[in-house]
Formats: sequence, structure tokens, C-alpha cells
Amino acid sequence: MRWRILALLFAARVGLGFQFQTMGAVGAELSDAFGLDHAEIGLMIGLFMAPGLFLAMPAGFSGRFASDHVLAGLGLGMLALGGALSAMALTSGLVGMGRVLAGAGFLFANLYFTKMVADWFEGREIATAMSILVMSWPFGIAMGQVGHAWLVEFYGWRVPFAVASAYCAVATIALFALYRAPNDLRSHPLGSIRGLLPREWGLILLAGMAWGAFNAGYVVYLSFGPAMLERHGTSALASASVISVGSWLMIFSGAAGGQIADRFGRRQTILTACIAGAVLALMLLSVPGAGLAASLLFGLVGMAPAGIFMALAGEAVAPERRAFGMGVFFTVYYIIMAACPPIAGWIFDRSGAPDGAILFGALLFAFVVPAVVLRRMFKSQVVSVSSQ
Repeated sequence: MRWRILALLFAARVGLGFQFQTMGAVGAELSDAFGLDHAEIGLMIGLFMAPGLFLAMPAGFSGRFASDHVLAGLGLGMLALGGALSAMALTSGLVGMGRVLAGAGFLFANLYFTKMVADWFEGREIATAMSILVMSWPFGIAMGQVGHAWLVEFYGWRVPFAVASAYCAVATIALFALYRAPNDLRSHPLGSIRGLLPREWGLILLAGMAWGAFNAGYVVYLSFGPAMLERHGTSALASASVISVGSWLMIFSGAAGGQIADRFGRRQTILTACIAGAVLALMLLSVPGAGLAASLLFGLVGMAPAGIFMALAGEAVAPERRAFGMGVFFTVYYIIMAACPPIAGWIFDRSGAPDGAILFGALLFAFVVPAVVLRRMFKSQVVSVSSQ
């Protein structure tokens, strides 16, 4: 049963990445339509994450009053409405409002999808399950990188928003019709959530920092990697296709990374090796003719540990406090994610070339390693103190 539930949540969560990637696909057309520069396009990308700065904690707290699948379905519905608003917008401001609404939906859906998988797989293959769930995000993005690019080329910039909204609407219906909660959680009253323990605060904050930097580096790769390839003479559509290879490959490498972590342990070693691969891949983008090799390395190695981060977050907090803990986790994540794309776009505008933005992405990936090391040290110190 739990694997069928995971398949349902995977398919529904694909809509999050599919809707997010609309802006990356239509950025050039929006620049022409509304006179936006790279920093403003980066801001539009970041707006998708902005609601998390304010709503992540309330979203986690709202688990006291409604079931997980209701809140996740609410999020999918908001994603559909936000994309529809952007599709119909006559000004850049309305496009931005649509992105904010969709971003609020992304927050609720992402938080409760993560909690639902943690509840179903707690104590058994959680890294594998989280890896599979997390891979729905790049799967949706990869669909958007190719599909949205094709749609915008032949039908204009509004159609990708509309198509992504339709997908999210169908996913909402499927979630309400098919999801079932684990039997051992049905007895817990909705109002039983309590505040986090000091140990849980430390673990969840460090996990959020690592996850935020990891994802911000990925967004920089998606947003500015094609510009690096175009600089070397590759067409826009071909550049988007090459960069999308990394997203397609991480769908499989991410699941494999979680399974390896579940079977052999040594999560920190796996994370460090994979992050080194991600940094190297971003550096290779500046080498003429190395775009495909960089994308292969990025997808096969660099993004393989994605699910391990989510497993660390899911295990940091006890089940009865998990919704609120995920709210804290995603608050940190969204602070980083909202800030970094505009910074990368600003670097691009100031330098006139994508090299600086790509270097910034590499630094974000490099930050992950000390964050994970600090988390392990904190956990060890807490365990040591509690045993004395």
C-alpha cells in the first residue's frame, strides 16, 4: 500500500516542478513583452519561493486543524489558480501575483507531501522513499524545460502557464480521490501538535540550510546554465535540452542514492562526494564543448543525494511534531531560495556574462558540506550530553 501511495504522491508532486519551470522557459519572451531585465526575471523566479518566508511556519501549524491530504490538495489547487492568473496577465505585475499565489500553493503541497511520505515510511526505507518523492520535482522541471520551451516557441508564453495549471488541477482531484493516511496515524488527534525540543530545533535548522543551498544551486544551474551554452554558440532550444539532461538523469540517480544510503549508511561521505561532483559540473559549463559532459555529471552524481537531505529532515522531529518541524525546515529553505535567484541575476547583469552566476551556484553547493558536518556534530554532542 505504501508504495502505491508513494506513486500517487510522486505523480501529483510532478506538478510543482512543472509549474515552477514555466518562468524559466518563458523568461526571454516576458522580457520582450514587458521590458524586464535579468534581475527582474530572477525576481520572478524567486517570487515562487517568497510565500515560504511568511507562510511555512503557519502552514506547519495548520496541521492542527486539517488533514495532510486536504492541505496538500489546497496547495495543488493554488498552484493551478496561480498559473492560470499568470497565463491571463496583461501586465508583469499580474504575472508576479500569479507566481506568488502558485508559490503559496507550492509551500503547502511540498510541506505536506514530505510529511505524508515520512509518516508512511518512518523507520523503513525512508531515504529511498524520500529520494523517489524528491525526484518528482526535477521530473516536472525536465518536462517543463523541453515541453514549455516547445510550447512557447509555437504558441506563445501564455500557454505553458495554462498547461501546467491544468496538470495541477487534475493532480488535485486525484489526491482527494485516492489518498489514504497510514493506519497508525489515524488515532492521533489533529490538535496534538506541540513545539519542538531544543535538539529538534538545531537539527531541523541545519537540515533546512543544507537543503536550501542545495536547491538554490540547482535553480542557478537551471536558470543560467543554458546561457553559458548559448555563449559558446549553441541554440536556445538545444541549450535547454542539454541542461535538461541533468534533470532527467537525477530522477534515476536520486532514487539510487537513497537506496545506497539506506543499505550502506555513510550518508555524510555520500553527500560530500556528490557535492564535489556538482561543483565540478558547474565549472565544466564554462568549457566550450563540455556542456553535455557537465550535464551528465551533474545529473548522475551531483544531484544524487537529494532524498538524503529530506530523510535527515524527516528523522529530525518526532511524528507528533513533524508538521510544525517541516514548517521550520521549509522556512529556512525558502529564505535561501527566495534570495538566491535574484542575486544570481544581479551578478549576471553587472558582469554581462553568466560566468559569475554559475560561480555563485557552485559556492551554494559547496556550502552544503559544512552545514551537514555541523548537523552531525550537533547531533553527536546532544547524544553525548543526554547519555551522561
